[in-house]
Amino acid sequence: MPTLEQIRAARALLGWSQHDLAGKADLSQTGIARIENGTNQPNSKTITKIEAAFDAADVEFLDTTGVRKRTGQVKTLYGREGLRQMFYELYETAKNVGGEFCLFNGVPSNLNDWLGEEWYTAHKARMAEVKDNFHYNIIVRNGETNLPALDYASYKFFPEHLFHDKTIYILGNVVYFRDFENEQIRLIRLEQPELAKTMKVLFDVSWEHVAKSEK
Repeated sequence: MPTLEQIRAARALLGWSQHDLAGKADLSQTGIARIENGTNQPNSKTITKIEAAFDAADVEFLDTTGVRKRTGQVKTLYGREGLRQMFYELYETAKNVGGEFCLFNGVPSNLNDWLGEEWYTAHKARMAEVKDNFHYNIIVRNGETNLPALDYASYKFFPEHLFHDKTIYILGNVVYFRDFENEQIRLIRLEQPELAKTMKVLFDVSWEHVAKSEK
């Protein structure tokens, strides 16, 4: 569990305000301020959210004293918080960098349950606000009728016999692989430009020559 000093140090390392941390951890700015000034003792759920926000920004807590930026290119995220981190990275990249994003073997019908309906509704709204910054292609199973990202993404449909539940997201130089481990969502994040480029080529071939525009 990070100390109050480590939380403040981690914010300083990233140049985040209390408002920034609150937004990334899905907490209130007032709550962050009370935690940092010692007037509020956070519960384990709140600490987990704060740790997850810093973990997504590659910050590590060292024992009970320091913080540092992670240098590795691979990390694993789990559960709802991990999935929210991935979607938040998607939004931050869309807003600040733009470019082309790809989603292969999407399972949109489960996203409300996995992310929380209110959270996912807010995510879709903010993505729609910056849709002119990026181009987003999504491949889903043939026959899928739930297409929640239509306001800012294009969909195509993959043959049933070729579809599987290993979902791939490509965000610039970052690739996410999503699957299930012991009935829990698991995401493997790799920041490797050459791998991302290769996966993008394979996605484009599927998009142009296998996936169909109509169900």
